[in-house]
Amino acid sequence: MKQPAFIIANGDLRVPANQQTWPAQFRAEQAVVDALARFGVEAKRGHEVDPVEGHGFIKSQKHGMEVFRGIPRDAPIIVVEAVWQYSQHILAGLMFHKGPILTVANWSGEWPGLVGLLNLNACLAKAGVPYSTLWSRDFDDDWFLARLKQWCAGNPIEQDASHVRSISEFCVPADVDKMAADVASALRERWAILGVFDEGCMGMYNAIIPDELLHPMGLFKERLSQSALYYAMTQVREDEAREVRSWLDRKGVRFQIGSDPVEDLTDDQVLQQCKMYIAALRISDDFGCDAIGIQYQQGLKDLVPASDLVEGLLNNLDRPPVRARDNSRVLYEANALPHFNEVDECAGVDALLTNRIWTKLGFSPETTLHDIRYGETFELNGKSEFVWTFEISGAVPPEHLSGGYRGVVCVRQPCMSFPLGGATIKGISRPGEVVWSRIFVEDNRLKADIGRARAVELPAEESERRWRLTNWEWPMMHAVLYGITRDQMMARHKSNHIQVAYAPDACSANLALAVKAATFSQLGIEANICGTLHGLAAKAETLPAL
Repeated sequence: MKQPAFIIANGDLRVPANQQTWPAQFRAEQAVVDALARFGVEAKRGHEVDPVEGHGFIKSQKHGMEVFRGIPRDAPIIVVEAVWQYSQHILAGLMFHKGPILTVANWSGEWPGLVGLLNLNACLAKAGVPYSTLWSRDFDDDWFLARLKQWCAGNPIEQDASHVRSISEFCVPADVDKMAADVASALRERWAILGVFDEGCMGMYNAIIPDELLHPMGLFKERLSQSALYYAMTQVREDEAREVRSWLDRKGVRFQIGSDPVEDLTDDQVLQQCKMYIAALRISDDFGCDAIGIQYQQGLKDLVPASDLVEGLLNNLDRPPVRARDNSRVLYEANALPHFNEVDECAGVDALLTNRIWTKLGFSPETTLHDIRYGETFELNGKSEFVWTFEISGAVPPEHLSGGYRGVVCVRQPCMSFPLGGATIKGISRPGEVVWSRIFVEDNRLKADIGRARAVELPAEESERRWRLTNWEWPMMHAVLYGITRDQMMARHKSNHIQVAYAPDACSANLALAVKAATFSQLGIEANICGTLHGLAAKAETLPAL
């Protein structure tokens, strides 16, 4: 490498988040600089530390554009991420950059740097920007250094994707194809609506599906405003909100209530969330939505408590009943209303299809997304397994948690990102067989990866340790992916989010995976089977012509 590499640090739009996470980012950057020095590469920082705000992050799209004006177009760029980042801040600069791009994250759960890395990679993939990517705990292990040396020598880093195979390589049973065709044709014949409460949350360019890719499937967006949701909350009566709270109390949900709204979860915060739950269902009914996504983090966070309790309840089949404004009927009675957290439309399509497929199969249809937050090896039944920590900020249906509603503890969202508080749905996902998936946009086409996993139970002290390493307030799934290594998953996955749904047993999970993958394919989504134990037989090798 004949010229210096420019290091940039993309951050949050929220100043408190940037300030609190800066020390971890600084440590990661210094470790990358030291690693580059081993190969004789000089590192320059692409932007200064803000002396007023006290951090060195790119903090807006405007700021990002200013930074890139000062970086030579052909210079090597390394985006170091130890935190969550808003990809929109730097996407414009990276899209027009001519030099090699490397994204790097620290393997740590302290802040969601791995989550930020996966999101940025997915955004670059959607935008058609070539990049290399790496991750490391201490930036001095052989795996990391060998690949960094390769990149410094001017060669893109090749990752192992041998766990990924197109569905076209497998034999799909006729009965599975028939079920998939039924789901796909029902969607195309009776169109569905995704209610989008303000598009483009938290810089997730990758989570926006162009309308022209949705319409052929029979899916259409209803673009809704969060201001309308806020107004609808003001129209919900106090007694209606209290009935939702009483329903949750009767179910055994434990609310950790305090008196200080700045630090504690308060009864008033919970009642505001109950009003949002009612308002969301009523607006969804008004517009005929089959699934909805609430952005929350931009706008609503300054007006009302968190939406996460609402989101988890909507995703659950058994949930507090809500009546229409005129009291004539129960809305979405005996049905979940799938919610896609942070308006991730790729997850929204996935959630809607999962709900319909699981219902058709007679399985409990609860589904949610998680962040791919962290992971470590752990001894399970005498075998060392890599156990992922999937974690999201509360939007998990109680049906997924050990103990159901009685396993839910509602605690206050952290002040850094949730100034007005609100309850999470804290708990640990129950052991069982899981189908995971991710729809993503690449080459201006919809694609999907799908595989199997099992949610496992870890000792209480290990769960608590992982909570303390990440976000103690949030629900968590301990997951072992079948036939996929840590590095394969990180290199391939095109999102910070992963969609998960339970199946009754291993055979049921194989069936659900096959139907879901076939449904994706029937709808024009390029489906890939990832890992092992999926139950599908590979097609016989084609014999050479005589």
